[in-house]
Amino acid sequence: MKVAVLFSGGKDSTMAVYNALETGEDVKYLLSMKSVNDESYMFHVPNIHITDLLAEALDIPIITAQTQGIKEEELEDLKMAFIKLKDLGVEAIYTGALYSVYQKSRIEKLGGEVGLEIISPYWHVDELEYMRKIVSLGFEVIISGVFAYGLDESWLGRKIDDKAIDELVEINKKVGINLAFEGGEAETLAIDGPIFKKRINILKDKKTWHLDSGLYIIEEADLEDK
Repeated sequence: MKVAVLFSGGKDSTMAVYNALETGEDVKYLLSMKSVNDESYMFHVPNIHITDLLAEALDIPIITAQTQGIKEEELEDLKMAFIKLKDLGVEAIYTGALYSVYQKSRIEKLGGEVGLEIISPYWHVDELEYMRKIVSLGFEVIISGVFAYGLDESWLGRKIDDKAIDELVEINKKVGINLAFEGGEAETLAIDGPIFKKRINILKDKKTWHLDSGLYIIEEADLEDK
């Protein structure tokens, strides 16, 4: 099928791209929703400005759409983007949904209205196995935001490797965080991996921290050959 992937640059949407390619889908586009509101219920926000560069690194065309990020109203912006993709010949949308019924149900409703199949290949995956798989496949994923007790400033910008996952398992035992961050505990950014034609090279970054949460923001980046 001709498909598009709802893409934020995070680990889950990047894995959705990986799955679509691995199953032989014709990935025509990435769709990036850029929310003005940092508190969007639907869309990933930290480093969303990097998705154009990520699309270039993946060598897949990207369509971007801006939304005010207002709860429920932002769905109309997504619907208009779906209509555009449908008009371009796209037959299905892949998503990186893991456990969020709020997001998945609304995306599927919009897909039904527009006439697009919605595919979420990692829905209800075992979170620990999933995180280990991301690492074993060779994806380089960093933490771009932390928002939960148990995760401190030292996690900002940190690469997710087996050691980090081991630490997350121990944190989970103490405070019960979701190991794949589906409870909103953290946000991520994939900067390299087996489906990347080029790697993201971070030139300038900054960290912000306020009380118990913070962001890792890429201010400048370019692409480097692999």
